[in-house]
Amino acid sequence: MNDLLLIAVYAAFGAGAAGLLGWPAVRALRRRSVALSLFAVAVVTVLAMASGTTAVAQAMFLSEHDLGVVMTVLAIGAVVSLLAAAVLGRHAVSGSRALTLAARTVGSDGGFTAPAQPLSAELAQLSAELSATSARLAESRKREQTLEASRRELIAWISHDLRTPLAGLRAMAEALEDGIVEEPNRYYGQIGAEVERLTGMVDDLFELSRLQAGALHLTPARVSCYDLVGDALAGADPLARERGVRLLGGQVDLVPIEVDSREVSRALGNLLVNAIRSTPADGVVAVTASRQADEVVLAVTDSCGGIPEADLPRVFETGWRGGSARTPRTVGDADGGEHSGGGAGLGLAIVRGIAEAHAGSAAVRNVDGGCCFEIRLPAAGLAV
Repeated sequence: MNDLLLIAVYAAFGAGAAGLLGWPAVRALRRRSVALSLFAVAVVTVLAMASGTTAVAQAMFLSEHDLGVVMTVLAIGAVVSLLAAAVLGRHAVSGSRALTLAARTVGSDGGFTAPAQPLSAELAQLSAELSATSARLAESRKREQTLEASRRELIAWISHDLRTPLAGLRAMAEALEDGIVEEPNRYYGQIGAEVERLTGMVDDLFELSRLQAGALHLTPARVSCYDLVGDALAGADPLARERGVRLLGGQVDLVPIEVDSREVSRALGNLLVNAIRSTPADGVVAVTASRQADEVVLAVTDSCGGIPEADLPRVFETGWRGGSARTPRTVGDADGGEHSGGGAGLGLAIVRGIAEAHAGSAAVRNVDGGCCFEIRLPAAGLAV
């Protein structure tokens, strides 16, 4: 036992001396190449082993032959260990360089291209993370391009929609100023109608900006779907009568729901106005409300004739307007003229924004003879 303890002391002394001498070199190389750091660690390990073994061999007073055998074994082991460390370090550096070159493709149009050569577990994990990051960047860029296109389209539509009523207002104001109007009251009424239309457009823009900025503050309260649908139908009834469209709201479940009634009523109102304007005279617009699993579904079905399948994904985009089937019909002005009854393509974008603000969603699908727009809201807080 005493001999073993003595051997352990000599081995620890020799290995510790080599380790202390090699530690500054390892610290100095920690910011250098991985291959160099690995080789330095291998050198320190081999020197520690050799120093400890030599110290023990000297203490045991081995013969020259036995000492030569021990040193030969140590030398061969050191050479093999250092070669293995060099090869491993070179492989690690090669993988790192390949991954560095591949990282330059992150965010490019072609996406991230992972290195073809085998990588270590850590580098393979980093490569997977870079691939996921590149995919997220591509998705973000695509979303940004879509938003930019929607913004340009919105500006174009807003400019067009503002120019038309402003030109009419200027013409009527000049006519009134020149005193060539035989019935001024009719012009006053038309001016009021155009101002109301412009005010509605400005209100829609303000609401949409709050939704997109996340600045819409909701005040949830428990209300009945029956009351929400009833209020929306009452608000849309004058426009429906003017257009000759029948409103139906018989299939409404008495389901309580906790939402901001003002905002949800606005969303329903937008859907109803959009449906009425897109439905021909003598057509039908129906509103339903039902509970489906853990959701409450508010649906507005019109008789517009349907939306092309290619346009369905764009219906709720800001500034989007459909083709002829969804183009609002003209309505008469107070002076006997006509103007478009449509807005700036903001109503459906606001509907989606309000639904998402309530942690819900908005969707549209074609049905027989028309379209069905749905607002899906979480059923949390419903009475069971």
